[in-house]
Amino acid sequence: MLRPLFLLVALVAAVASRIVAAEPPAGFTALFNGKDLAGWRGGTTYDHRQLLELPEAERAALIAKWTAELKGKDGKAHWTVEGGELVNDGAGSYVTTERDYGNFELLADWKILPVTDSGIYLRGVPQVQIWDPTQPDPQKNGSALGSGGLWNNDKTSPGRDPLVRADKPAGEWNRFRIVMVGSRVSVWLNEKLVVDHAVLENYYDKKLAADKRRPIPARGPIQLQTHNGGTRWRNVFVREIGTEESSRILAAKGTAGYTAIFNGRNLDGWAGPLDAVAVKDGAIVWLEKKGGTVYWNRELKDFQARVTFKLPPAGNNGLAIRYPGTGDTAYVGMCELQVLDENYDKVKGKIDPRQVHGSAYGMVAAARGYQHPIGEWNFEEVTVVGSKIKVELNGTVILDADLSTVDLSKVMANKPHPGKDRASGFFGFAGHNDPVQFKDVFIKTL
Repeated sequence: MLRPLFLLVALVAAVASRIVAAEPPAGFTALFNGKDLAGWRGGTTYDHRQLLELPEAERAALIAKWTAELKGKDGKAHWTVEGGELVNDGAGSYVTTERDYGNFELLADWKILPVTDSGIYLRGVPQVQIWDPTQPDPQKNGSALGSGGLWNNDKTSPGRDPLVRADKPAGEWNRFRIVMVGSRVSVWLNEKLVVDHAVLENYYDKKLAADKRRPIPARGPIQLQTHNGGTRWRNVFVREIGTEESSRILAAKGTAGYTAIFNGRNLDGWAGPLDAVAVKDGAIVWLEKKGGTVYWNRELKDFQARVTFKLPPAGNNGLAIRYPGTGDTAYVGMCELQVLDENYDKVKGKIDPRQVHGSAYGMVAAARGYQHPIGEWNFEEVTVVGSKIKVELNGTVILDADLSTVDLSKVMANKPHPGKDRASGFFGFAGHNDPVQFKDVFIKTL
């Protein structure tokens, strides 16, 4: 009589084992192998850029310290593997991928004990929040709203609080699907969208003045946080997202109100030195040794523009913003937003920071490090409202400036910018002799 019962127990155990140790979906790889912590190190809340800037020996010693803290002082492991699950007792440092990731899709199953607070750091930045929504909340942190929000964003920022409460009760398994492109994050909890394409803000720069803050790193580790309660993890899978897919994801969001201003076949509706460009394979291609500004022949005040561009090595071009139709748009227009190879200075020599890609030329420097490799397409969105201008490159805001505050006595080369305060003008491309390409050009008036 015992033999059938034994077989039934064994069968149930085998089925449970297969569920826990599921194979990654197509295109994904397993971050947790179900057996040990291979591929993981220790970590904590620490700016990943600052870590990379440390001398190699100092960086290695710090990582070794964090990894040792995966175990307590008594040698008892805070992180263990039980039945194919990664288990934390609520203490120790955070398990952190040894590899860094840029754009990715992450799947993770998690289960918490009651009154537990945990989360997932993306590129080393806190965090996609996990907590028990039924726990007491004397600090009014918002736990009753549920898990999945980007909790370290400012309280008024999109994504800080989840759109819906989708948690299962503490003690039951939940599943995250997280898509990260640039600084933009979407989160599904138990198949319900709880964060929709929100910018993950840089926790490490929050105390700095607004003009000193940087966007989050372009690459960094994935971390599973431990914070005052037991957590279990399984089926932790990642899929890296390539540049073409990332551009498609970005272009598909927020399309309402946009109008195509380039038809992909000819330059109908455009003006300026049109002999400086050609239309080839659906793109505007700047001709070598040709300069000038071509522009869409409709005057604009406040607007958003979307464009996809590709650069040759050391390529140089620009976006003309509120261009009057004649002259050098960098000075007579509101500004020229640089379109420049990320590694231009390595080829051509030192440049001013206000010349890097995305900068309001000569006036305000953009953050660098977010461009795709040469020969690949980049997606850029520009917002112009009054004197304010914002540039989002490949999902990351690299410039957010108010040009009315620019001190013209301190601009590059002390060169006058008489057009800086223009309230209207044309949008176009300012060529500088290099075969830069543009396609999928859209405008939305505001």
